[in-house]
Amino acid sequence: MNNDDLFICIDHVGLAVPDLDEAIKFHTEVMGWRVLHRETNEEQGVEEAMIGTGDQLPENAQIQLLAPLNENSTIAKFLAKNGPGMQQLCYRVADIDAVCATLRERGVRLLYPEPKTGTGGARINFAHPKDTGGVLLELTQPVAGH
Repeated sequence: MNNDDLFICIDHVGLAVPDLDEAIKFHTEVMGWRVLHRETNEEQGVEEAMIGTGDQLPENAQIQLLAPLNENSTIAKFLAKNGPGMQQLCYRVADIDAVCATLRERGVRLLYPEPKTGTGGARINFAHPKDTGGVLLELTQPVAGH
């Protein structure tokens, strides 16, 4: 895999929020975004919404609002330590297995040995912030057609 092939685009920026309904209200009524998708991901311990604006083309980045389902979730721990704000930056990839292998070869630690299921059934993994300049970097391979 050559360097030009690793990432397609920025998929989304994840924002940790204490209350998803309040965050949706702010981002839709004040900022003018619209909800594109909402779901609960029990495995990740989050309730989430993807928001966008205008003509949401496949290459347009979105904002992901993430609220904890319980006090043990990663988002709850993030909020307790940092308060609300940017939790992660997500890059879209065409082949998550190949990208994960390439990053590992280059010394980047990934949080999961194999990709897990994320928003809308996408396959996801995360690069450790200590290896990416302090940013939690999510990798996502959306389900075909999404």
